[in-house]
Amino acid sequence: MTVDPLPDWVIPPPGGFTVEDFVRLDGLPRHTELIDGSLIFVSPQEKWHSRVVSRFLRELDRQAPPQWRADREMAVELGARQMPEPDVIVVSAEAYEREAPSTHYFAADVALAVEAVSPDSEERDRDTKPVKYARAGIPHYWRIERRGSDAVAHLYEIDPATDRYSPAGIFHDRLRSSVPFPIDIDLTEVGRRG
Repeated sequence: MTVDPLPDWVIPPPGGFTVEDFVRLDGLPRHTELIDGSLIFVSPQEKWHSRVVSRFLRELDRQAPPQWRADREMAVELGARQMPEPDVIVVSAEAYEREAPSTHYFAADVALAVEAVSPDSEERDRDTKPVKYARAGIPHYWRIERRGSDAVAHLYEIDPATDRYSPAGIFHDRLRSSVPFPIDIDLTEVGRRG
């Protein structure tokens, strides 16, 4: 019996991986994130999660003014050892069209990061990622939680006095916000065609 050699990324270097290391790693599972120099692997998506991501991507991109675009599941470089992959992001149209880097965006490109909470991502989406997104200067963060088959949206924006997120509203049936641009999303329609 022969055993296949383990990939190089199984054992992190001293001090953990950097973003430079991370973007060069081959063979990582889909949606691997770099948080605090460690590789974070996620479990397979649930249908609800996928439907929320699709709905928010479609609505944010459709309702965005020309200078903004929505993208899904793209890594964002936040610092030397931080490269999470938000479920949906709103980035400048210039960054969206830029050819390089083709694997990720920079924090300065992002106006909004959206995370749909899954059972395995609760702590990261509620505690870890918001702190890192705020420190990197991403102005808006939305956390989408499950309520039955519907969604509840928790909106946050950076408080300039603290450089941390402050609550900007909790929306149960319909999300209406004027930032980062006017947006209106029916939260009861997650998973429906439209």
